[in-house]
Amino acid sequence: MYSFDIEQPKTIADAVAALAGDEEAMALGGGQTLIPTLKARLAAPSRLISLTAIPEMHGICMDDDGRVCIGASTTHAEVAEGVRASYPALSALAGHIGDPAVRNRGTLGGSIANNDPSACYPAAALGSGATIITNARAIAADDFFTGLFETCLEEGEIITELRFSVPEAASYQKFAQPASRFALVGVFLARFSDGVRVAVTGASEGGVYRWSDAEAALNEDFSAAALEGIAASPQGMIGDIHASPEYRAHLVGVMTRRAVAAAS
Repeated sequence: MYSFDIEQPKTIADAVAALAGDEEAMALGGGQTLIPTLKARLAAPSRLISLTAIPEMHGICMDDDGRVCIGASTTHAEVAEGVRASYPALSALAGHIGDPAVRNRGTLGGSIANNDPSACYPAAALGSGATIITNARAIAADDFFTGLFETCLEEGEIITELRFSVPEAASYQKFAQPASRFALVGVFLARFSDGVRVAVTGASEGGVYRWSDAEAALNEDFSAAALEGIAASPQGMIGDIHASPEYRAHLVGVMTRRAVAAAS
C-alpha cells in the first residue's frame, strides 16, 4: 500500500473543503472497498478524508413524510438494528451483508457511492425509490446509478444521507456467492400504492437495474404466478467463474418469484 495522509473532519463543510483542496484526495467511509483497493495498489491517493467522525452523517430517523432517513456513515450493523421495526426488508438486507466484521465497519453511503455491481444496498435504494442526499443536492435513485461502479456524483461531492420511502410490502432475496457473500444475484422488490418496483443486483454488466417486464406483470397481478412465461434475457449479464450469463438470468426470475412470495 502506498503512503498517504488521513484527515478526520468534524463537519460536512470541512470534508468537502478538504476534498476540493486536493485533487488526489479520496473520501473514506467504512473502507471495506477502498482499503483493499489500496492494498492491491489499484489507487494511490495523497490523502484520505474520513467521513466517519462527522456526527450529522450518523443516525436513523423518520421524517415528516414517513420516510426512513439514514446518515451515510451509519454502519450496516446499525441499519440492521435501527430499521428492524420501520423497514424490515431493509433490515434483513443489511443484516446479511458480508460477515460481522464487515457489517460493523462498512457504511451505507460508502456502498452506494461505490456502486459495486454485486452490492446489496444499490438494489434497496433503487427498489425503494430512495432519494440520495449529498452536500449539494437531492438525487432520485433512478437517476443516481449510471453504470458499473459509476454514479452521477460530481468530483468532490459526497453522500450525506439516504431517504427511503417505506412500501406496503417488500422483500430482498439474495443468492450469495459463498466466499465473498456478495450477491451472485439479488432482487429487492417493493410494493407501493402506486406500483411495484423490482431492482436487480449482481446480474448485469451495467450494474443495478430495474426489471420493467416483471414490474408490469406484478402491477397487473401481484403473485408469483404472474411471472410465468416472463424471463430475464442473458444478454448483458455477467459471466464469470461463479455463474454464466444464462444462469444469472435464470436466477433473476427465481429470486423475483421468491421475493413476491415473501412479500405476500
